[in-house]
Amino acid sequence: MLRRHLLQALGASTLAVGSAGVLAAPQAQDVRFLLVFLRGGYDCASLLVPTGSSFYYESRPNIAIARPGQQGSALPLTPDWGLHPALAGSMLPLYQQGQLAFVPFAGTDDLSRSHFDTQDSMELGQPVGGRRDYRSGFLNRLVAELNPRAGASAPPLQPMAFTSTLPLVLRGAVDVPNTLLSAGAGRGGVDARQAQLIASMYQGTALATPVAEGFATRDEVARTMQGEMEAASRNALSTKGFEGTARRMARLMQARYQIGFVDVGGWDTHVAQGAATGALANRLEELGQGLAGFADEMGAAWKSTVVVVVSEFGRTFRENGNRGTDHGHGTVFWVLGGALQGGRIAGEQQALTPTTLFQNRDYPVLNDYRSVLGGLFARLYGLNAAAVARVFPGTKGADLRLV
Repeated sequence: MLRRHLLQALGASTLAVGSAGVLAAPQAQDVRFLLVFLRGGYDCASLLVPTGSSFYYESRPNIAIARPGQQGSALPLTPDWGLHPALAGSMLPLYQQGQLAFVPFAGTDDLSRSHFDTQDSMELGQPVGGRRDYRSGFLNRLVAELNPRAGASAPPLQPMAFTSTLPLVLRGAVDVPNTLLSAGAGRGGVDARQAQLIASMYQGTALATPVAEGFATRDEVARTMQGEMEAASRNALSTKGFEGTARRMARLMQARYQIGFVDVGGWDTHVAQGAATGALANRLEELGQGLAGFADEMGAAWKSTVVVVVSEFGRTFRENGNRGTDHGHGTVFWVLGGALQGGRIAGEQQALTPTTLFQNRDYPVLNDYRSVLGGLFARLYGLNAAAVARVFPGTKGADLRLV
């Protein structure tokens, strides 16, 4: 388990649990957690292919991923499941090394099938149907739960949103910075002289420290990206697309940030989705390369890192008339990490038949995302039931024993 690995690395022999029900701060400081949000509701049945289901092939005459052994076929994982062939060079090796697991039939009870409503609901992590507090995202509540109480000697955990604006999931009582790391991002339109003028405007006010810290974070990111540009002249890896962003995230998380968030768009494939090749295959390939690049760039810290990939919902099990798929319900989560108990399909599952589809169209949700993540956080950080319930109100964590 990841906790055992960390304790061994620290030379500790017992778990130290404080009043908040979390592990002692040194262990929490060593863990790195990244949440990747695929906005648009990606087609999980093309990623994790139900190769054991004849109904799948009947439902998708044009866009199904062929069974193993055929041209453009799924990569066999188990007798019932295969992996999209676009991930052969990136995710398959991690799965074979036990550093990747998939959780199918996952998601939320939100039934709006609206990208925006469901994304908001998931990021907030609050009970579906209740009053939403848009000032409290679940990752912010996690950071608040893990950070040491006033007067403690350990430094607080540092979260970061690798986005252009602060996402709902990291809004809350803890101040969280955000910065966009895609190509061309960096200092923006404010130079050093202007930054100094802006900082002086807030001198002596309550905003002086946040403004100074914001410019310091921006400068740190700029230095990181400048170093990458210099390395490029010595045959450094390409930074094109998500892989470049992922490697930048890894360097920053390795050095400073313990909890991160990034979102990746472009997954709403209503038309011409493709199968083994095509639009969706290209996106999956780039995403896989980026995640593999992140793992590689983390170096030794990968052993104490966990990445979870989610989407707001899945897509219809049957293809539509435009050789695409429409908004669905259940989806598949990815869980990656250097000390993961992976190489398996985790969580509650069931056969895919006309009678088991949700509303005769979608994957059902058998593994609620709040329960899955709550159980994972309990394993990673030693959260007790009360602490999990503060991160995800009204939820008990499901222990899938992934770490």
